[in-house]
Amino acid sequence: MIGFLRGTLVARQPPRLLVEVGGVGYEVDAPMSTFYRLPETGREVTLYTHLMVREDAHVLFGFATEAERTLFRSLIRVSGVGARLALAILSGLSTEDFKRCVQHGDAASLQRLPGIGKKTAERLIVELRDRLPEALHMPSARRPDPVNEAHDALVALGYKPHEAQHLLERVGAQATAVEDLIRLALKAAGSS
Repeated sequence: MIGFLRGTLVARQPPRLLVEVGGVGYEVDAPMSTFYRLPETGREVTLYTHLMVREDAHVLFGFATEAERTLFRSLIRVSGVGARLALAILSGLSTEDFKRCVQHGDAASLQRLPGIGKKTAERLIVELRDRLPEALHMPSARRPDPVNEAHDALVALGYKPHEAQHLLERVGAQATAVEDLIRLALKAAGSS
């Protein structure tokens, strides 16, 4: 996994950035909230990243803060919410405003975002109400969340976010190490 990029901002054309790191140019898709915080081109930038592996492409997403990346990862776990819609949500609301909408059941504010209808707004509220507050409290760099890391690894292996979540729920508390969670989840997938 690519956890973050630190390099020179070469180009910015929403929603895509080009960041040079060690002579390699990384194309990174980012929400507008990240674009607002970018330095001028030619300056150093640090982005927290999420790599999404699909059959037809590897797509790298970049975020100005760890909270944005955490919210993005929570959003793509919701049924019917893909990466593009998650970027649109992050572009339209700050992480704190989104958290407030979910906690107060404010579907009307969510529906003002492009691509969010009544059903999607309600699904976001229902599916994220209980897990969103803890998701936005960032673990320290020394104590990463093994379940989130295992989830990201399963998605990188080609499982859909909701499939990876289901497999990890089946594994439950049988393991706490990332490697063990992945191994048990893959074993559970094989026995399905």
